[in-house]
Amino acid sequence: MVQVVRASAAPAFVPKTASARVRVALEQDILDGLIGPGTRLDEMSLSARFGVSRTPVREALNQLAASGLVVIRAHEGATVVKPTLAELLEKLEVMGVLEATCARIAAHRHITPDQVAMRNALTECKRAEKATDGIAFHDANNRFHEAIYNAAHNSFLAEQALSLRNRLMPFRRHVAFHPGRMTRSNTQHQAIMDAIFALEADRASNLMSEHLATLRDDIVRAFSSDNRVTQ
Repeated sequence: MVQVVRASAAPAFVPKTASARVRVALEQDILDGLIGPGTRLDEMSLSARFGVSRTPVREALNQLAASGLVVIRAHEGATVVKPTLAELLEKLEVMGVLEATCARIAAHRHITPDQVAMRNALTECKRAEKATDGIAFHDANNRFHEAIYNAAHNSFLAEQALSLRNRLMPFRRHVAFHPGRMTRSNTQHQAIMDAIFALEADRASNLMSEHLATLRDDIVRAFSSDNRVTQ
């Protein structure tokens, strides 16, 4: 049985900018159900809540809109939306296809600097696992996957994979912190990297598909069980 951390149990990130601080706080409130669908997010009220000007608030709302957690309409501002389970599954399905394709092509095209980038990122993932540091693992995990995007040496493919990855980031972030999940991910990462380095394109693609299927199942269990997405 796969264990999944509830979103409310995820450790807080330490945002580096005012807009990131606002975005992360609102993101967590939305995913925890503290701010419900249909709620209007007023820039002035949010500025007062977070003690910042309206500029970082506006930037945060634009980032939330990019991830699909709010919709921004002219003359109406930002409104919270609740993704359906079907919409979330569609995005995760495409993410799996894109990343599997990246792994397949990377097996044919990667060069020495790509190997270095993958190895370094995986080392950081394992260090974070050992320290039970979910935040460090999340960041290193992103670098590992981006190293594979880059190793495919197809800028359009990498751009699409990164764009969709970022849209799914709120959901990925909220299941990334369980120690068992870090261990399982690192085992899968190692197998994917080994297949790429061995020029085994089919195996690399299949392993990446399995890796993303595990992520999909974790996300769906976490958010559908807590009614964070509609059926």
